Amino acid sequence: MKIERSLSRRLRVPVLLLATTFTVGPRLHLNEVRSADAAPIKPVKAQPVAATPAPIQAVPAVMTPAKATPVFAKNVDGLSPKVLAMALDAMACAKAKGASGSDDLLTIIDYSLPSTQRRLWVLDLKHGDVLFHELVAHGRGSGDNYATSFSNLDNSHQTSLGLFVTGGTYTGGNGYSMILKGLDSGVNDNAEARHIVMHGAWYVSNDQIRSQGRLGRSWGCPALSQDMAPRVIDTIKGGTFVFSYAGEASWLKKASNKTCGGSEAPNTAVTAAASVVGVAN
Repeated sequence: MKIERSLSRRLRVPVLLLATTFTVGPRLHLNEVRSADAAPIKPVKAQPVAATPAPIQAVPAVMTPAKATPVFAKNVDGLSPKVLAMALDAMACAKAKGASGSDDLLTIIDYSLPSTQRRLWVLDLKHGDVLFHELVAHGRGSGDNYATSFSNLDNSHQTSLGLFVTGGTYTGGNGYSMILKGLDSGVNDNAEARHIVMHGAWYVSNDQIRSQGRLGRSWGCPALSQDMAPRVIDTIKGGTFVFSYAGEASWLKKASNKTCGGSEAPNTAVTAAASVVGVAN
């Protein structure tokens, strides 16, 4: 099976353009070693770190439909308009709450898709382009070909959902890697403590899919192929948003009952997105 790389493929995407500039500081963590279900080891060296803001109460949500109405993608290979809408909503909500992050790029991972499909997209919101469309592995504790379980707990080896902001880079046991800071309290805010990062891995490849019927699995990190990881990381590092989605009922239920303004009233746009997969308030 040969999966076409997306650097040479530019698709036009009408998406919501957002207008706030952000920065974020890097921190150091552990990595995964060579195994199709790899365990973390300590990094060799890290860049100087800067203080990062405390986690904010941010789950996929919008401000109000009048202020931040998502524009759905069209003709984007494999990307669900519902998932894009939730990602844009989460990004707008985080910015409204003071999170630091660029408004030009957005990375989306749809873990409701199998690992054998390309389920990571990097979107250029400024120009309406798809910069990357790649394979990405999930945590060994989350499932085999499909990720069905998710966690914020250390040693769970499970993937975390929600909104992240990218940090700095370092070279460790998995080579060139990028720190991820979780912004959703109780959902992914332990990402740094769990050493959840983006990195390359030998078990993310077409050969692995052919031989095993799925990708290998990390210890919770979104692992990319070894050839694409450096290019993706260099594009999104240093303060851009990453949104990880799955059709997991409890997470969608929580998302549908939060608003940027802090009210407990259901958020219209997110509730509508959740209702597509049968999650009621």
